[in-house]
This record gives sequence, structure tokens and C-alpha cells, in this order.
Amino acid sequence: MSFELGTDGPKVIVVGVDGSDTSMRAGAYAAGLARRQRARLVVVYVTGVPAASRLVAEAAGAVEQAAAEATEDMRRQVEQGALHAGVNAEFIAVRGDPYQEIVRVAGELRADAVVVGSSRHFGHRFVGSLAVRLVKAGRWPVTVVP
Repeated sequence: MSFELGTDGPKVIVVGVDGSDTSMRAGAYAAGLARRQRARLVVVYVTGVPAASRLVAEAAGAVEQAAAEATEDMRRQVEQGALHAGVNAEFIAVRGDPYQEIVRVAGELRADAVVVGSSRHFGHRFVGSLAVRLVKAGRWPVTVVP
């Protein structure tokens, strides 16, 4: 049997979270969708590398500590949310550009669907939000949760 993307509903759902209200709603929506479709749910938490940590050596340790704590906090939130929704969720924490990392993970996992929260940043109306960029990529159905 050959692999065919998107048949019979999603079997692998990737959701991007960053701790914002909209991304957490996207996570809850994706968990419900995964439960109803009996799909694999993969939660991708992308953090960047703050520029200040590269400029001030003394700040690097504190920045790394804060990033590690934020990642573990998000991991716990995902575990609790998955338990509440009645699904298993895989948690992947990566560093880099959210668009590039979500595209990479979704591609590697052969995702059938991607779910993200809508952007609240004014500038994204002009430059393009993560959601718009994912839709324009045209590789998966993308659900944008307000």
C-alpha cells in the first residue's frame, strides 16, 4: 500500500504552540480533532534565540535557564491538556524560526494537517503571519484558530 496524503481525514496533525492565547486555543482545537479522528497529535513548541544573549555573555546563562524553564512549563501544559482531552500528544521543542521549524517537522512526519493560532501582531497584516506563510506553502490543509 502506498502512502497517500490526506485520505480518510488527517492521521498526523501538527500544531504549533508558543504559549500565546491563540496558540493554546489552537492546541485545544487540534487535540479535539485528533481525538475525533483518532489521529497522531504532535505539538511543536518553537523558541528563538534572543539576540541579547549573543551580545552579553553574562546574560546567556540566565537566558538559557529561562528558556529551559519555559519549555518545561509548556511540556507540562501540553501533557495536562492532552490528558484532559483524552489524547496522546507528542511534544517537540525546537529552536529557530517558527515557520521553518513547523514546515520541517510537518514534512518529516508526513503530516496531513497543520493547526496554528492567528497572529495578534499588527505588522503581520503587512509582512505575513505564520498562518499566511503556511497556507501559501500549500503543502497541507492549515487550520487557523482565532
